[in-house]
Amino acid sequence: MIKYKNYFIALLIFVIIGFVFYKKVYLPKTTYEKFTPIQGDLQVRIFGIGNLGAKDIYDITAQTGGRILKLHTDEGKWVKKGELLVEIDPVDIPNLIEQARIGIQKAQSEANATKKELQSLQAQKKLASVTYKRYERLQKASFASKAEYDKAKADLSSLTAQIAATKAHIVSAKLEIKRTQESLQALQTKLSRYHIYSPVDGYVISKTAQRQQTILPSQPIFKIVDPKTVWIKTYIDEKISGTIKIGQQATIMLRSHPEHKFSGVVKRVVAQSDPVTLEREVDVAFRKLPIPFYVNEQAEVFINTHKYHNVLKVPAKLLTYNQTKTGVWVKKGDKAHFEEVKVIAHGDKEIAVDGIDKKTILLSATPQNKPLKEGLKVH
Repeated sequence: MIKYKNYFIALLIFVIIGFVFYKKVYLPKTTYEKFTPIQGDLQVRIFGIGNLGAKDIYDITAQTGGRILKLHTDEGKWVKKGELLVEIDPVDIPNLIEQARIGIQKAQSEANATKKELQSLQAQKKLASVTYKRYERLQKASFASKAEYDKAKADLSSLTAQIAATKAHIVSAKLEIKRTQESLQALQTKLSRYHIYSPVDGYVISKTAQRQQTILPSQPIFKIVDPKTVWIKTYIDEKISGTIKIGQQATIMLRSHPEHKFSGVVKRVVAQSDPVTLEREVDVAFRKLPIPFYVNEQAEVFINTHKYHNVLKVPAKLLTYNQTKTGVWVKKGDKAHFEEVKVIAHGDKEIAVDGIDKKTILLSATPQNKPLKEGLKVH
């Protein structure tokens, strides 16, 4: 009797273990999440990762060397076109300019005085010419001596020579004025190089010099971005870049704003691919630029390339491969079956397929499930 009782207890334990195994192990392993296809539109988007940059970034450099007296802006500041950015010590150029101006005034005064002297000489010559002609007639009529005639002639010749010399002095004064004016203009041009102005309305993204620092010609001081040309330099695999066109709509997600989606548009597709990474640069501009922005910040970009209407859609994660065939696992009766499908288009999380209908029950396995295989009993 005790023997049968032991058998009964062992059988009961075995049944309990089997029941627990069935409920806790077998059923979870063979219970799969199910989906049904959805009829609707599918937006095909191409994904890429890039960095914030700009088409126009200006390097503000010194045209001449010297010591920086003032910096009128700083990194992270907005500037206007024509705004003074930097003042460099011009040393003695202002004094040279003042001397040149004084030289011009002096040469002009001398030229004016010489012109008045010329007018006086011309008046004297006119009188001397009349006197000479009178003595010439009197000498011919023997009413004047030859000495008086010669003196009148000599006076006229002397005045003529003085007038010629004075005219030469006036020409020389004019040349001196022109030379000094050109020297003044050159000094003023040189002085203007000690003041550096912004070439554009923009945003200062870097400063590489400090006040009282001595800099060399062409040494960078600021870097300014034209905000109208800010975009994301996105890198797209060549295999999927063929459908990207200028003007296509896009969505931008900055790393600093992962919760926000910015509207964008494709502005440029670079004609040359990278021979190493086999990627193509696609530049996507913001519809409305976020302020502030940070150059070189990483961003994700989704470019809308095509829209399919009224197609059958299934979750992209369900697409699988069986040998050389592409398809999905479906439930037929209480067993799993691999159904080959034709992929029409890929979306972000969905794909458009042909080969099944809206009533098809699709199966999705997780790492906790048994791997799906043909004829497997499913729950």
